[in-house]
Amino acid sequence: MKISDILAKKGSTVITISPDKSLKDAVRLMEDNNIGGLVVLDDEKLVGIITERDLIRYAAGDEADFSKPVRAVMTRKVIVGMPQDDLHSVAHTMTEKRFRHLPVMDQGRLVGIVTIGDVLKAERDAYKGQVHTLETMITAEGEA
Repeated sequence: MKISDILAKKGSTVITISPDKSLKDAVRLMEDNNIGGLVVLDDEKLVGIITERDLIRYAAGDEADFSKPVRAVMTRKVIVGMPQDDLHSVAHTMTEKRFRHLPVMDQGRLVGIVTIGDVLKAERDAYKGQVHTLETMITAEGEA
């Protein structure tokens, strides 16, 4: 299974934010869309990602100012995926590197985002299909 399989079901809509917008704008956008991360685009170029985790770390500081721009808090070194990436590899990378949001790029263009939840659900559904196939085969053998 590939990232493209998830995007085919989930869709390619990605909620983005400009690095110049305020942290308060980022929080509001996440809340309004019930999501945990925003891809940060500057003139359609991916420049970072800001997640709930980034905001919590910032808020834990003594002088958290949510009027600051997103660029002050965002993660700049973003690991990205491609539609043809294998889900087992993606799950491994996300788990080992401890991140939950993976922007998906194709030929330098943002085409979607997958979360660790999306990846695990897709893997779980694939395993359910395999289990069902094996159960059917075992039942058929028992009846023969």
